[in-house]
Amino acid sequence: VQLQAYGGGLVQAGGSLRLSCAVSGLTFGNSAIAWFRQAPGKEREGIACIVSDNDDTVYSDSVKGRFTISRDNAKITVYLQMNSLKPEDTAVYYCAAGRVILSMVRFPRAYVYWGQGTQVTVSS
Repeated sequence: VQLQAYGGGLVQAGGSLRLSCAVSGLTFGNSAIAWFRQAPGKEREGIACIVSDNDDTVYSDSVKGRFTISRDNAKITVYLQMNSLKPEDTAVYYCAAGRVILSMVRFPRAYVYWGQGTQVTVSS
């Protein structure tokens, strides 16, 4: 199983970015795919997750209403559309996958597979 995250960059506050996570070797239908982020000196934070065949989505309070997670089953890719970005959104963003129950989706330890991080920097 491989996950490859990309799409990060430098953006001004109020701007938008779309992150992508290309997944290989994993069956979408049996897995939860999540985005986490980690800022310097802080713990890794689960911010968005899309779960199983129903496409249930879960968001942290810090990004709810601004970020949208979605997936393209044909491309086997999960996206994170980030709008109204704030300087406090600056972090390394990671995608992760695993067979995770809904109550555990925000915990990094619940995920087996991780992509490399992609840096998002939001300037004020």
